[in-house]
Amino acid sequence: MKKYALLFFVLISFSGYAQNTINNYKYVLVPEKFSFLKQANQYRLNTLAKALLEEKGFTVYYDNSELPQEIANNKCTALNVEVLEKKSMFSTNLTLLLKDCQNNVVFKSKEGKSREKEFSTSYNLALRDAFTSLEEVPYAYVAGNNEVKTAIVTVAPPVPPASSVPATQTAAPVALPAAASVVPVVNASGTLYAQATANGYQLIDTTPKKVLTLFKTSVQDCFIADNGTANGIVLKKNGEWYFEYYKDGSLTAEKLSIKF
Repeated sequence: MKKYALLFFVLISFSGYAQNTINNYKYVLVPEKFSFLKQANQYRLNTLAKALLEEKGFTVYYDNSELPQEIANNKCTALNVEVLEKKSMFSTNLTLLLKDCQNNVVFKSKEGKSREKEFSTSYNLALRDAFTSLEEVPYAYVAGNNEVKTAIVTVAPPVPPASSVPATQTAAPVALPAAASVVPVVNASGTLYAQATANGYQLIDTTPKKVLTLFKTSVQDCFIADNGTANGIVLKKNGEWYFEYYKDGSLTAEKLSIKF
């Protein structure tokens, strides 16, 4: 009897945990400063975490920014990001946690590591390494029950029959969804030359000076990119290379000429 009781308890516990997955969440909140750092967005880790979560498909906000009403009214609709550091003399070790509003861990990454000596590079590489665990987890947001019910009871306005429109009257054009906003493109000056590295490439100009660092992803012709002041992605579209990143809250794209 004790064995059956124990088995029942384990199954109930596992079922409760399995239901609390990242697929239940559309939003993620990133802190302005991680607890192990001394300054807000030090080494641009918070910016990097936000960019990588958005690349995964989440809608991400900084926790100190103005939040949408849906999150402001109920913080339990969003996951919270926490990054832990394990102290070591010879390497940087970071672990990514995604927690719910009750501080329960919904996702825990592997321990990302880097042995680079420069702090900025080492912390960035360690966090990217930790995020590879999240890349391996499928994510597709599943709306909650309330949202599903709302969708079911919403009734579209009736369309008048064709015969009700006089022959001499011209039918009004059908309203189409607004097109996505056009991203301004800046043409970068000069050709950049790609030099292979352990994790991707570094792009240098004719000076020579390093302009961009590219990190490989699982997607062909798409790299995580860092130019020292901004983090984003470098990708190939219609045979052309572009560096896309956020500047002052707006998406910016630079057209690049790269020789591999």
